[in-house]
Amino acid sequence: MNTTIFQKLINGYNALSFTHNYIFGYEYKGNVYATSVTAEVLPYILKLDKASRGAGYALRFCPTVEQKLFLMMQNTTGVICSSEYFKTEVANSIYNNGEIFEKLVTEKFGQVWEKDNIPYTEAGDIEVDGVAYQIKFQKATFTNEKSLARMENM
Repeated sequence: MNTTIFQKLINGYNALSFTHNYIFGYEYKGNVYATSVTAEVLPYILKLDKASRGAGYALRFCPTVEQKLFLMMQNTTGVICSSEYFKTEVANSIYNNGEIFEKLVTEKFGQVWEKDNIPYTEAGDIEVDGVAYQIKFQKATFTNEKSLARMENM
């Protein structure tokens, strides 16, 4: 892994991000879990990957079993639902995995979810007790070199 590019993407993303609080979702042993963490854990749970369409490298949340266990030792909200229920919700919806996870987390906190397109630079996905969080589900892409360069030059 190119640690220079990896760190540059993390630093660039953090510099632009509205919030440095995250709720990560992942499947483990038949259940979907949610864990809230701060940006300090990003280097331990993200990976550098090739971006599509010539956009250079991408920063992705594709946790290994070890990374999922690491997250479970953090501030885990717990089981959101079974993997089976989650897959059924996605299959019966027009939304993708990340959007369905965001909906389930929002509802878990007693809020009404609405699909939006507000950039990560302007707001979090949810606010809980006055704290804004970005919500990411496994296989989520944070950013890529091309997008980050465009955002930094705005």
